[in-house]
Amino acid sequence: MALCLGTAATAETFRWATTTDPQTMDPHAVSSAPVLGFLNNVYEGLVRRGRDMSIEPALATDWEPIGAGDGWRFTLRQGVTFHDGSDFTAEDVLFSYQRASSEQSDVASWFSPVSEVIVVDEFTVDIMTTSPQPIFPDSIANWMMMDSGWAAANGAELPARDAENHATLNANGTAAFMLAERQPGLSTVLVPFDGWWGDVEHNITRAELTPIQNSATAVAALLSGDVDMIDPVPIQDAARLSETDGVKVVQGIEARVIMLGFAHDHEVLYGGADAGAPNPFADVRVRRAVAHAVNVDAILQTIMRGNAEPASQLVSPAMRGYSEIHAARPAVDPDAARALLAEAGYPDGFSFGLSCPNDRYLNDESVCQAVVGMLAQIGLEAQLDAMPVSNYWPELRADNFDMYLLGWSPGTFDAEHPIRFLVHTSGERLGTWNFGGYSNPRIDEMLPLIQSEIDDAARQAMLDEAAGIIQEDMVYLPMYVQPLIWGTRDNIDLTQRPDNFFILRWVAVN
Repeated sequence: MALCLGTAATAETFRWATTTDPQTMDPHAVSSAPVLGFLNNVYEGLVRRGRDMSIEPALATDWEPIGAGDGWRFTLRQGVTFHDGSDFTAEDVLFSYQRASSEQSDVASWFSPVSEVIVVDEFTVDIMTTSPQPIFPDSIANWMMMDSGWAAANGAELPARDAENHATLNANGTAAFMLAERQPGLSTVLVPFDGWWGDVEHNITRAELTPIQNSATAVAALLSGDVDMIDPVPIQDAARLSETDGVKVVQGIEARVIMLGFAHDHEVLYGGADAGAPNPFADVRVRRAVAHAVNVDAILQTIMRGNAEPASQLVSPAMRGYSEIHAARPAVDPDAARALLAEAGYPDGFSFGLSCPNDRYLNDESVCQAVVGMLAQIGLEAQLDAMPVSNYWPELRADNFDMYLLGWSPGTFDAEHPIRFLVHTSGERLGTWNFGGYSNPRIDEMLPLIQSEIDDAARQAMLDEAAGIIQEDMVYLPMYVQPLIWGTRDNIDLTQRPDNFFILRWVAVN
């Protein structure tokens, strides 16, 4: 690695840096953008998203509804092989369903409406559903196919979300690139798969990912030519880089909403000086007080340098199903916040723990530090615990938090997605990222109806109702839609998608 960093980029080698290293090479173990985005270069699904985010064929060449909404029939692409030379067949689809929908999987929520997967023949699969699912193909764009034989031979029949197995450090997909080297936290190397079924658009013979957490170090590496791309560009450096010879800035708006989450079902506080005391965040008045105290406009102006838009819901206005009638945000009103705290029985405030990643979202720790200061103005003492994302998710899953920072990008680009993952009562295949334990019977009742409704107006009415409940209960405090800011050498052509997935097969080194 040290040898190649000192040389200029060639048309064969592409080097890029991100703040967050993928936690695993297992496509079913962790449902996060750094993992799913990276592994889209190694594994493939039945369908995929194109440059414009539209659904297009991948390992399936065609799909059609079965009967009156009983499911979907997928016709598989023939002649596809995995990186080790094994043939891809319908049995691998069935295995990948069983694996990805298992209790050990972090993507099981994708299959909540699925009742059965039937192998019709070697290249035909029926995915049966409990009700009509008009957006089902959209919902499985990141469901990646694994080789059943490879998994069995290596003891990786199930994902290892909080541990390790062979699939954690190794991979055997069908996509345009193969995993050549994996050193977690240091370097991950991909090389082209000569047997890939698709049309080759890139000119890369080696791609090297290096995680660089220090933003100044990442910028220096880009300017010196040690790397060809960095994601993200620090907001404070974007204007300077855009005017620097030899580099360019690629900027857009991500689909990701950054929000604050609360411990709804915890009996006692986890952190802060009042740890062990009854949990105030179980009271909606306390959650609303937080909403009135956090000045999102100030965060956007000072920390995000005007590069983000405020959010009122769990999805941005660009997403399907966004509720126009719930577009207003809570007013910044410290007096109202103090009154709510007093009404809830906390006139003098309280102390608690605020959990935050320091290498996952753009300026994540700085945003949390700003929140700490804003909450102090209404008497809430937030003790910030910022940590690498590799430690962060296990801490949240272990209920080691009182309030936390979360970013969510809906994989379907639809408002149903965060309801399923973040709001529905946590259980088998549903509410898998509902760390706070929120539960509302009406939300749970509406979700399958939203998923199956084919009338757009009726569906939107339910999504409007759900958005109103989520706001009224202050389940989360949405703050802003995160910007996308990438930096590249000026000889690099690439495609930036709003899901922040970086697809290597669209990269050209000129």
